[in-house]
Amino acid sequence: MDTQSRHPVFETPDMAYQTMARERPVDLVRLARQTGGDRALEEEVLHLFLKQAKSIGKAMRVGTDADQRKRHAHTLKGAAHAVGAGAIADTAKAVEDSPGERRCVRALLTEIDRTCDYINSLLR
Repeated sequence: MDTQSRHPVFETPDMAYQTMARERPVDLVRLARQTGGDRALEEEVLHLFLKQAKSIGKAMRVGTDADQRKRHAHTLKGAAHAVGAGAIADTAKAVEDSPGERRCVRALLTEIDRTCDYINSLLR
């Protein structure tokens, strides 16, 4: 096993930083568990999530009907859970439950932007 496979690209936060870790848009510990600590896989998963989140955000911004918003939200919720993006998963669930509620859609778009910015900062 090479060094990259044994050590995730995004290190587990120290106990002193646990509060800060909960505020991160992506739970890096969960991501490392999901990928078995494989650095290349973590990066690939985050790249795929970025692409999907941006695509769904763009679709919701240009206008979708309630059924489309519900499907997009459901898809994004599952992907967000897989990478540990809890805030996106929660706001996507709100859109899925109330696809006609513009406030929920705006909150999801805001969270998509925040999370994508965070992931981009990790991948630099």
